[in-house]
Amino acid sequence: MKLIGMFDSPYVRRVAISMRLLDLPFEHLNWSIGKDIDRVKQFNPLGQVPTLVLDDGDVVIDSIAILDYLDDRVGPERALLPRTGDARRRILGASMLAMGMADKARLQMYELLFRPKELRHPPVRARLNGQMLAAAAELDALCARTTTPYLFGDRITQVDVSLGCAFTYATETVGLEPPLPALRARAAKLAELPVFREIYLPFDAPAV
Repeated sequence: MKLIGMFDSPYVRRVAISMRLLDLPFEHLNWSIGKDIDRVKQFNPLGQVPTLVLDDGDVVIDSIAILDYLDDRVGPERALLPRTGDARRRILGASMLAMGMADKARLQMYELLFRPKELRHPPVRARLNGQMLAAAAELDALCARTTTPYLFGDRITQVDVSLGCAFTYATETVGLEPPLPALRARAAKLAELPVFREIYLPFDAPAV
């Protein structure tokens, strides 16, 4: 399989980390949606990453669909998201909250990177930042309630992967100013795991 996209993207990164955890080998095509957009569009007409090219040539796009495919491929005993039940609902919900935090950081970056300074609308940035911080506060509360090695037990699941990737992206792009002690402590532990250290590319945010 071929995974298209750079590891400074939390969406690409969470797919790559999940593939490592599931022992699914892949070739990494380190393509940017900026300078490599034409190459990306050969496999994904949206020009977005992550894009996963399967061994038979079929293509799966969007990290949600890719992660679902990976879990289905390895089966329910190894999947990072339970197939059914309350555990699935809770893990999926917290994962979506984490990636929502990353989404709001990404949209703030788009406002700063692509919109001319004189056309930026501060209320939009403030709204996005408020949504990001609200998600972070909810995740901090979840982390504070957690007493197990991982967020939902003794085994790593998709919520841990997503939270680690989303937290790193948000802090490296636009920053998370509140203390958020439990979330920061949890993210720091995840960042020390070998797979998180191996699959990592710092986001080099330009001055704006």
